[in-house]
Amino acid sequence: MLSLNKLEKVIELEEQLRAQYQSQLDEQAAEIEKHRAANAELQARIDAQQTTIEQQLATITDLSSKVTDTLRVEQLNRELNNRADKLQDELTETKKRLKTAQKDLAAERIELKELKQFDPARMKKNLDANKKKLAEKTRASDLLQKSLNASKNENSELKRELQELKAKLEALEPAAEESTDEENVAA
Repeated sequence: MLSLNKLEKVIELEEQLRAQYQSQLDEQAAEIEKHRAANAELQARIDAQQTTIEQQLATITDLSSKVTDTLRVEQLNRELNNRADKLQDELTETKKRLKTAQKDLAAERIELKELKQFDPARMKKNLDANKKKLAEKTRASDLLQKSLNASKNENSELKRELQELKAKLEALEPAAEESTDEENVAA
């Protein structure tokens, strides 16, 4: 009975923990979704900027073939290279943020998995099975106890009968000795 109470308390504790941490799990899931959306937005910006870079490079190529003024082309190249460097730096920073978000997501998934380990339905099923086993063992124990009590009663009855027979035997032995002494004397 004590173990049943403990199991019920464990189930209650699990429900309390689940209730206590459910809001945190929901907040973390929302934060993960926010990070995913931010990552998608950053990726879209990167793609747009990459497209812009490609268009600008195409423009520079056209101008260099058409324009003989190499200084102007070099100036444009420097500007585009600076922009590309800035975009590359921004891309690197975005990738770092993406990796950080992915690590956070993995940590959240591990924590969520740990919290889902305590499955109340499974624990209740195990509790019910354990209750049935306990009831069966209790019935078997009661039957064994009844059998033991019956054996003890029978044993004590047999001991009492044995003592009565010993007492009768002791009472008969002196009488038998006297009769054998009388027969020996008469003979």
